[in-house]
Amino acid sequence: QVQLVESGGGLVQAGGSLRLSCAASGSIFSINAMGWYRQAPGEQRELVATITRGGSTNYADSVKGRFTISRDNAKSTVYLQMNSLKPEDTAVYYCNADIRGVGSRNYWGQGTQVTVSS
Repeated sequence: QVQLVESGGGLVQAGGSLRLSCAASGSIFSINAMGWYRQAPGEQRELVATITRGGSTNYADSVKGRFTISRDNAKSTVYLQMNSLKPEDTAVYYCNADIRGVGSRNYWGQGTQVTVSS
């Protein structure tokens, strides 16, 4: 059984910073792409950032220059450093990963709330 467990969400004032973490556990042979998505109330889930196993990154235009995605392959963990946060960044943030274990499939974490006050 593979699980993705997120941590690091919370309440922060505009201009502040938060760091999200997502650790994969279970029967894992390898992890390919990992990423973060977010969903605000009444909105569709959207991509925030992704990172390949080799470290290539991709960001939504709305977070470029403010957010940084990174990963530690030895710890099966992906991070999202969020700086200069804005009220419009308020959402539930979900971790996502393509994991090869007993089989190969895409997994989602349970989500962590990020709230940015103005």
